[in-house]
Amino acid sequence: MMFEKARAARRGRGATHERQPDSDDRHPSKETTMPKWMTVAVLATGVAVATVGCSQQSSAPAVVIEDKVYSVTPASLTVQAGIVTSEVTEMKVTERVEKGSGTVVSPAKLTGTLKLKNSSKDQAVRLLGGKILYIDGDGQPIKLSETRTEPAIKFTSYGPTERLDPGQDATQSMDVDFPAAALKAKKLKEIRLELAYIPSSYREQTINFAVSIGEGK
Repeated sequence: MMFEKARAARRGRGATHERQPDSDDRHPSKETTMPKWMTVAVLATGVAVATVGCSQQSSAPAVVIEDKVYSVTPASLTVQAGIVTSEVTEMKVTERVEKGSGTVVSPAKLTGTLKLKNSSKDQAVRLLGGKILYIDGDGQPIKLSETRTEPAIKFTSYGPTERLDPGQDATQSMDVDFPAAALKAKKLKEIRLELAYIPSSYREQTINFAVSIGEGK
């Protein structure tokens, strides 16, 4: 009995030394949680700055694109094709290149303004279309690469530029591909414009209508 009482007493004394959880343990203080939150914020900020910095360092300098203009001499001329007078003005060749390196970004194009006039007194003209040929010193056409479009002039069907009565004219912009080979010195001799049109007899007749006006009511 004495031994059992002694053991019980020792157990009782040990129990008095066990610490019971208080309110501070059940509710952690701000000092305990704040370091974790601050760490996350600092890491997030550091990643953002590093990402921006890397993108700035790895980004290549902006490429500047500029127009390289070749003059055409003469820039304007007037030629007669049957009963149609053709006037071409403001001709020039332009290609787009990278500034500094000169790398071609957009191949050369011939631009200008084409004015067609029906110089006949008694025939109307129906314009069908046209094409442009670039002729070299041997009288042979200079071909474009296979990836480019053959220079052609199209007139709007049933539009104001399709039919020209005597004395009438029509103006149309010209923007066609130009062969790179023709940019070489003394390579291009002439530009040939081939027009297709149908002339037809033009007549003006007068018709009189006999009329009378009745009294107003």
